[in-house]
Amino acid sequence: MNIPKQANPPIFSASLMCMNMLDMREQFRILNDRIQMYHVDIMDGHFCKNITLSPDFVKVCASVAEHPIDVHLMVEHPGDFIDQLIRVGANIISPHAETINVDAFRTIDRIKSAGCQMGVVLNPSTPLSYVSHYLNHIDLLTIMTVDVGYSGGKFVPEMLDKIREAARIREERGLHYTIQVDGACNAANFKAMDEAGAEAYVVGNTGLFAMDPDLNRAADILYADFSRETGKAL
Repeated sequence: MNIPKQANPPIFSASLMCMNMLDMREQFRILNDRIQMYHVDIMDGHFCKNITLSPDFVKVCASVAEHPIDVHLMVEHPGDFIDQLIRVGANIISPHAETINVDAFRTIDRIKSAGCQMGVVLNPSTPLSYVSHYLNHIDLLTIMTVDVGYSGGKFVPEMLDKIREAARIREERGLHYTIQVDGACNAANFKAMDEAGAEAYVVGNTGLFAMDPDLNRAADILYADFSRETGKAL
């Protein structure tokens, strides 16, 4: 499964570290109907000071997911995870640019030759120029709009300029990557993110899962919030 190409974004990607793990099957049943992608955060406790999900979790998700699974590798050595993620069913593998620039082209070839799509993630303090020489190989460009590591981080408004720059470069160079934002994707920021050029939104607690105990109702709120703030009918 590939990143959905929608004529009129948004694409909502559910951050599965925020889901109710005691009710996964029912939550997937609802999410399969309500969102367009899944986002799995793998952290190793070194790249950022938290430990979250794993390739085994991806394997479980792949058995029930009806949409692409994007694996966000917040790890010091992403190469240690790539082959296993390919085997368990990841559709998009998104390491951090800060961890692959020594062997970025080798990493890209390794992921794409296995039939997966290539993502790359930029921390707030990392400029877009850091990945300029391989943007033409990227399917999903994720711009962190909070510092990494924990759900509920503070929105960094300077990232709006980075989103605009990513949209401008894509247009000027005729590239094809989808621009995704990760962090504080909620009613407070949807309008600014949309106007800057964001197309895909990683929605966690403040955008989806904590909006209502009923996940269907929470998804209703998400769509209503986005429509109200951006003026886009969904």
